[in-house]
Amino acid sequence: MTGPASAFGGGGLVGLLREPAGEPEGALILNHGRGSDEHDLYGLLDELDPERRLLGVTTGAPLTDIPPGGRHWYVVPRVGYPDPRTFTASYSLLCSALDQLLAERGIAWERTVIGGFSMGAVMSYAAALGARRPSPAALLAFSGFIPTVECWAPALAGREGLAVLIHHGRQDPVISVEFARRARQQLEAGGLDVRYLETNAGHFLPANAVAAAHRRIAEIKFLAAAPPDA
Repeated sequence: MTGPASAFGGGGLVGLLREPAGEPEGALILNHGRGSDEHDLYGLLDELDPERRLLGVTTGAPLTDIPPGGRHWYVVPRVGYPDPRTFTASYSLLCSALDQLLAERGIAWERTVIGGFSMGAVMSYAAALGARRPSPAALLAFSGFIPTVECWAPALAGREGLAVLIHHGRQDPVISVEFARRARQQLEAGGLDVRYLETNAGHFLPANAVAAAHRRIAEIKFLAAAPPDA
């Protein structure tokens, strides 16, 4: 059962930490969807990592003044095309905050799984695939899309073999399943190791998608931290 959470954050970004059972083998970062907050996916940490091998992290987006309330990563002028100004600001803040947190805990990005739901999946794609960003151990994208936005584009070269899980519901009324299908094609063409799951779900995370994500994480052989003299 998920234990007490501790908080972290700064610059408008907030978050919760779930400590591992022992020395962390890596980290698991989950980013919430539109209008939610850092508490929304916190319980999912134990479902995806029941052995508590990993430092668990859930983030809370910086924008809080957008109807109908809750936290948001960016303004949505049109699905699939985030507002460039708010997206870029949140992307920069998310990456810098996670870089700092992982460095403080001695966990490299290659030992880190990042994922999210809906708008949080968009930010996870961005952080995992952005130019000059380190490649994580795995990427989990639930009901989201690879964003089309100024000043950002996926950089797939050098990420061949990156483990990816994409889930999307065919009945999703918020974000069309076509976005997931296009993401699959794009990432597979780039040589990434994509596992794709399409269900009859709407805009939510069904149990079989959670189980698939758990299996994907369990298969990862997290790299041990390099010794100081390496």
